[in-house]
Parts: sequence; structure tokens; C-alpha cells
Amino acid sequence: MSNNSNSMRGRKAPKGVLRRLIRTVFEFYPVLLPITLGCILVNAIVSSMPAVFMQNVIQVVDDTYKSGDWATASGRIFSLLTILITMYIISLIANVCYTQLMAYITQGTLAKMRQKMFDHMQDLPIRYFDTHNHGDIMSFYTNDIDTLRQMISQSLPQMMISAVTLFSVFCIMMYYSILLALVVVCGVILMTFVARYVSSHSSKYFLRQQITIAKAEGFMEEMMTGQKVIKVFCHEDGAKADFDKVNGELFENARNGNRFANILMPLLGNIGNVMYVIVALVGGYLLLSGAPNVSISGMAFSISIVVPFLNMTKQFAGAIGQVSNQINMVIMGLAGAHRIFLLLDEEPETDEGYVTLVNAREEEDGTLVECPERTNVWAWKHPHHDGTVTYTRLEGDVRFFDVDFAYVPDKIVLHNISLYAKPGQKVAFVGSTGAGKTTITNLINRFYDIADGKIRYDGININKIKKADLRHSLGIVLQDTNLFTGTVMENIRYGNLNASDEECIGAARLAGADDFIRRLPDGYNTMLTGNGANLSQGQRQLLAIARAAVADPPVMIMDEATSSIDTHTEAIVQRGMDALMRGRTTFVIAHRLSTVQNADAIMVLDHGRIIERGTHEDLIKLKGTYYQLYTGALELD
Repeated sequence: MSNNSNSMRGRKAPKGVLRRLIRTVFEFYPVLLPITLGCILVNAIVSSMPAVFMQNVIQVVDDTYKSGDWATASGRIFSLLTILITMYIISLIANVCYTQLMAYITQGTLAKMRQKMFDHMQDLPIRYFDTHNHGDIMSFYTNDIDTLRQMISQSLPQMMISAVTLFSVFCIMMYYSILLALVVVCGVILMTFVARYVSSHSSKYFLRQQITIAKAEGFMEEMMTGQKVIKVFCHEDGAKADFDKVNGELFENARNGNRFANILMPLLGNIGNVMYVIVALVGGYLLLSGAPNVSISGMAFSISIVVPFLNMTKQFAGAIGQVSNQINMVIMGLAGAHRIFLLLDEEPETDEGYVTLVNAREEEDGTLVECPERTNVWAWKHPHHDGTVTYTRLEGDVRFFDVDFAYVPDKIVLHNISLYAKPGQKVAFVGSTGAGKTTITNLINRFYDIADGKIRYDGININKIKKADLRHSLGIVLQDTNLFTGTVMENIRYGNLNASDEECIGAARLAGADDFIRRLPDGYNTMLTGNGANLSQGQRQLLAIARAAVADPPVMIMDEATSSIDTHTEAIVQRGMDALMRGRTTFVIAHRLSTVQNADAIMVLDHGRIIERGTHEDLIKLKGTYYQLYTGALELD
């Protein structure tokens, strides 16, 4: 399963996730967000006003009952109702505005977050994708983003409205009666303690829920990819059992999280009811005893204070209940944001190179100069500390000098590798699985950086070459082909986006793919989906070779490019590969020794060391490991 899930479980959630999320949204919408917050503020303040108007109406009725002047009272009540209706209209307008703006901000934020994540992932090193489950990575864009949607669009606005309502109502309470307000404060303190205790437990399980959802998605991605293998080996029952474990872990985390979260609302609701009763009892006692009223307003204690105060107590408890009701979504949203920020905090691939690849032309004296137009000559542009610039023709001379490498510190997998490949030479690597063949080619294109030693490309230390320019000069055909949704022509052109249709067709002919492409329903315009699921493995490999051919690089890397092709197709592909490799420096990794007999040099590797090197004839005469492999006395594993 994914290493990502395990690593995340061991990491603490970064402090200030909510603060960072709000800051991110504000960066996306520096104008719209304050306007939206203003509308929310207006809506929340107006929602707390009915208690004030009720107190005034009751006071008017009480005064009128004593004076008997009903004509004046009706005018005052009409004025109060007019103001109240006006306030509700303002609240309605503010509500409509903030909901519409919030919908725009929410979806815009999610789109920008997805874009930000995808852009950042393009800058991550290959090491990240080699050590993280792809289904787990997909969960960032689906489940984690969806939890943010619910939190930003619903929970945060509702919690803001509730917070403003609480503040407004509490101020009104203090204005009318400090003593009754203190009774409410005691209830709020109890509510806060209960909410913090419950949410601290639920948040732990909700974070685990997000991680196990990602784990489950990673598992499903593995199962879908390996469905044929499962069927072939009749492992359906084992797959079901493995899924039961993953699904059970997700169930336990989700159940525990919701178990704590779901008891919060009933607890707070009952505390609110008890608080209502206590306020009624205290208010009734003060009213009957004739005790003086301690308040900011200085009003005498009367029924016009007690009745609205009871309603405010209900409103106060209801606002706290609304907050608690949104805690689930907030906790899950913060858990999703936590995972997203962990992704965004991953260190991007570093590139300290300053040597670039440019178009060049050759002067009469043989020197190279940069040329803005496209030419058939490429050169390395090498600026120096003294301000001078030198141009070195791109030829494909690759040399290793005492190179050591480790994927994990202190665990060296390549030991003292020294080799050279002159322009146009073909160098082959032979050895058992794990010997270090692919690792060497990964160092040439700097998917990984060496621990010690030096690699020079056309005499330049590859650490000085910008990675994009270095990789632009290399072509690679992997054992596992990757085709993208699009036409056959578009997949071939992926190797060189500026290539014309004629160049793509020429590359397909060179690779031996033109014949089968023309037999497809729409030829070069045939749509491919699902990594070319409607093509055979051999046909997919031919397209990958054509894609590398259209790039026309001076250096080619063939990583067991014919391992998945049948013998008949291999003969066709081999002819195309020979044509493709002609005049290029080529590194070939192959299990079939028949494909490397014509190599200029064959390197036999074992446990990260070169144990034999030479031409096919030299190694046969040596009668060592290569000879045993060739004669069948020893087999590659």
C-alpha cells in the first residue's frame, strides 16, 4: 500500500491550518471576500435585532396599558414594524448577495487549489511519485477537495453568522441585564468545555478518516490496474479479504469520528434548555422580589426585559447549536486542507543548472554562435563567471567517473561506476533485476542525483545543465508504455509538440508503426483512451518508439523496449530501433541478449557494480558471466 498514508499518519497537523486556508482564499479573492464577509456581517447583525424590537413593543404596550393612550401606541408600533421590515429587506439582500458570492468564491477557490496542486506536482521530483501510491495522490483532487467545498461554502459562513449573532445578542443581554447575562455566560462556559472535549476526539478520527479514504482509493486503483492478474491467479477471495481490512479501518475511523461528533448537538441542545429554564427562574424571582436591575441601560426590571431575554437565550443557545452542527464539516474540511497543504509543502525538484540548450549556427572559422531561428545544429550555452559565454556542440558524449548512488542515505546501490559512450556509440547494460541498469539511465536524465563522482555530458558536468534542457536532449523508451487520451497522431507528437504531421508519420514509419496505424478505424486520427487499451502491448510499444523518434534527440535510452513484444513484432521493431539509433549515442537495457550483440560496449552489472565490460566477441572469449548468460548456463532473473 501507499507509503504516503504511513508517512502522513506519523506527521502532526501543521499549526494554523484554518488561518492558512483563509489567507489562501483571501489571496485568490482580495476584493470579493471582504465584500462577502460584509454581507455576512450585515445579515448576522440584523438576525439579532428582533429581540430589541420585541422589548420596545412590549414596553410600548406596557406604557399604553398604564396611560390608556392607544392612538399614540399604535403609531409607535407601526414605526417599529416599519423599521423591522426595512431591516429584514436589507437582510434578504445581504443574504442573496453573500450566497451568490460565496458560491463563486467556493468553486473558484477549489479550481485554483486544484490548479495550484497540479502545477506543484509538475515540479516534484520523480522520487515523490516512486514512493507514493497513485490512488492516494488522486484522493487530493477528489475527496480532500470535496471536504473543502463543504466547509468553505456552508460551514464557515454559518459559523461566522453564528459568531456575530452570539456577540450581538450578548451585547444586548448586557445592555438589558448584567445578572441574567452572567447566568447565560455560565451556560456558555459549560457548552464550550463540552464542545472542545468532544471535537478534540472527533477531529483525531476525522483526520484518520481522510487518510484511510486515500488509502482505500489507492487500494482500488491497484485492484483495477491489476484485475487481470487477480483473475489469472484466482485471487478474488484474497482481494476481497484485503479490501475488507481497508474498508473496516475506514469504517472504524468514520464511526468513531461521527460517534463523538453526533453526540455534540444533543448535549449542547440540552444544556441550552437547562440554561433557558434557569434564566426563566432567575428572571421570575427578580421580577417578583422587586430586586434592582443591574444593567448598562439603567432600565428598571420588568416583564419587557424578561420575555425578550428568554427569547435571546433561545437564540443564543441556537447559535451555539449551529456552530456545533457545523463542527463535523469544519473538522473534515481542515483534515482535507491539512493533507493538501502537506502536498503543497513537499519540496519541489531543485535545479541549479545554468547551462542551456540553444539553436546555433557554425561560423566560417568553425566557432558556434547562438541563432534565433530553428536550425539543425544544437549547442550548449555555457556562461562563465567572468561574463564570457562558450558554445559546445551537442553531440551526445556521456561519461561516468567513479559514480556512487543511493536511493536511501547509507544504502549505496551503485558503486564506483565508470564508463563512457562516445557520440554515436551503443552501450548495453546486462544484469539481473536490481543490478542497477535502470538506475544508471535515471542518473543520465537526472531523475535522481548522484551521491559521489561525476557525470559529464559533452564535457560539461550535468549538474550545471538545466534539467529541462538536459532532458530535451534525451529520448527514452520505457518497458511500460504510457499513452494519453487523444489521437494516435497527438500521442506521437507528444515527443515534439512542434512536429508536423509529416514528421510524425515519418517517425511512425521509422519505428515500424505506420502499417498497423493505417489499419486502425481512423488511421492516425483514431482516438486512444485508457492508456491505449484498444491496442496490443506491442502496438503501444511501437507508438512509444515513434514518439521518441519524432523528438530526434542525440541520445536515446532504451529501457527493455522490446521486452513486451512477441518475436515477430520484435524483428520489425528492432529494424526500426536500429534505424532510430543510427548516428545517436544509445543506452540499451535488455533481457534478450540478441538485441545487444551489435553494441559497441556491453556492461555486465551485478549488485550495483560493473563486473564485465567489452564487445560481444570480447565477452564471449572471456567466458565469464556474459558467456554463461549467452550460452544459457546462467539465466537472468
